[in-house]
Amino acid sequence: MKTGDEKNQYRVGILAAVFCGFLWGILPIYWDALKPISSFTIIIYRVVMMSLMCYIACIFTIGPVKVFKGMFGDSKRFFKYLTAGILITLNWSTYIWAVNAGYVIQTCMGYFIEPLMVCVFGRFIFKEKLNNFKRIALGFAVVGLLIMIVGYRELPAIALGLAASFATYAAIKKTYKLPVMQALFYETVTLIPAAIAIILYMEFSGVGLFGNIELKKIGLLSLCGLLTAAPLGLFSFAASKLPLVTLGLTEYISPSISLILGIYYFNEPFDLIQFSAFVSIWIGLGFFTYGEYRDFR
Repeated sequence: MKTGDEKNQYRVGILAAVFCGFLWGILPIYWDALKPISSFTIIIYRVVMMSLMCYIACIFTIGPVKVFKGMFGDSKRFFKYLTAGILITLNWSTYIWAVNAGYVIQTCMGYFIEPLMVCVFGRFIFKEKLNNFKRIALGFAVVGLLIMIVGYRELPAIALGLAASFATYAAIKKTYKLPVMQALFYETVTLIPAAIAIILYMEFSGVGLFGNIELKKIGLLSLCGLLTAAPLGLFSFAASKLPLVTLGLTEYISPSISLILGIYYFNEPFDLIQFSAFVSIWIGLGFFTYGEYRDFR
């Protein structure tokens, strides 16, 4: 029997997780609203703004100088942060490009497949055991991918790229333990010199934002750091309040919302092949979730 305090913490955690999923789910509308700013420019500014937002968050929890102390003490650790930063930037880049290029539905498939791919990485890299339900879930995910491959005679490269890059990123993050904002600051600040150099080159060569893009679009772009950090903060908060099984279930909110947006807001084609692939993956996720629940119990 839960106490009143436990119930309140659970409710607050659920609200944070649901709101996080909602924000992630509607982000395609924001990225689309930034047009005609190129996907490459959005990505570069997102690295800078994200790093700035994470640093501001770290100032209040760690301190403006202490936040740097854990970063440069070990070259192996620094390389991990750099690699993780490149991977998460690659994931963001693929996602933003795909949204602006009209592949929202493929991004949804990628984030539906991602938890299953994390299981595969856990099995082969960290030698974690898979129960029968997870094996069945992976089987259905493979069937879904085969439906796409056979139906279109090509790999769903965007979906696989998103899932693989995030699963690899998650595997690297598993090897170090840091608060969410501090970890993200380390991962993004390693890319800041290159990002600033690119921004300066673009501005001085006349192909940057200023003078080419209207100010209200530039103002909208300045929010990208906040809109990236806020859902991650909510997710971190929810993780401290909820069982992992409940938290895992809420992760399917965002790709579900994005799928609806892809069909009805962006008017992307959603044919029988895609529908069949999604049904297979959803069935697999059902087995996956039930297996997680049994392990949790």
